[in-house]
Amino acid sequence: MSGHSKWATTKHRKAAQDAKRSALFGKLSRNITVAAKEGGDPNPDNNASLAAAIEKAKGYSLPKDKIKTAIDKAFGSGKDAANYETVVYEGYGPAGVAIYCEALTDNRNRTAADVRSAFAHAGGNLGTSGSVAFQFERKGQIRVPKIIESDSKKVPDKENAVDEDEFMMQVMEAGGSDYEDADDSWIVYTDPSDLMAVKKGLEDQGIETAGAEFVMLPTTPTQVSVSDAKKVMRLVDKLEELEDLQGVYHTMDITDEIAAALEEE
Repeated sequence: MSGHSKWATTKHRKAAQDAKRSALFGKLSRNITVAAKEGGDPNPDNNASLAAAIEKAKGYSLPKDKIKTAIDKAFGSGKDAANYETVVYEGYGPAGVAIYCEALTDNRNRTAADVRSAFAHAGGNLGTSGSVAFQFERKGQIRVPKIIESDSKKVPDKENAVDEDEFMMQVMEAGGSDYEDADDSWIVYTDPSDLMAVKKGLEDQGIETAGAEFVMLPTTPTQVSVSDAKKVMRLVDKLEELEDLQGVYHTMDITDEIAAALEEE
């Protein structure tokens, strides 16, 4: 277990999503609907994909009534029926950075055209299926806030006597595969099939969690210049603005220098 590195490649993306909350709510609702429908059960206790989709939505503060509406839509009929399908788009952005996009769409032609246009305008290329997927690995990701409003803190932070070594042992005991420092939070990584079990394992030890989701992490980060990093992030931001895209992942290595430059954008 390390405690560092991966989160730097995703925290800027999360900040961008937070700034577009209304659009994000629509994407989260769609994700819940599809998970409920594909799992064939509206009860998250019996539908692991739905449970993960709900936890992700809670991490972004999606209201409970919207979660219920999204689940109900999965089992509607007529105009209320959900007809989304999962599609993956892969390609290369500026400086050869691999980009992997996950979409939920009711119109493949529209989504493909939108994604292709975004890549073309950024100087990138949309590739074929499998062209970049091998550069990523699927992981479960759980966010653990460092500052906890409770009488008994279980997570290390600057005001807490609990140290990082103890937290690492708690992560291991819960079944987590790795973790890292993400400023105001700890990010715990799991095997995809263990996501909800690890989340429960942490909570059983008195550790609060603030969202759980599936992500694609780069196996070999791509080194780029600051100027190229800005071009890549403009493409990522453009893709994330597309209504049909649920997740956009890239292999760009976001160093401290690049992170600072992106914050100024």
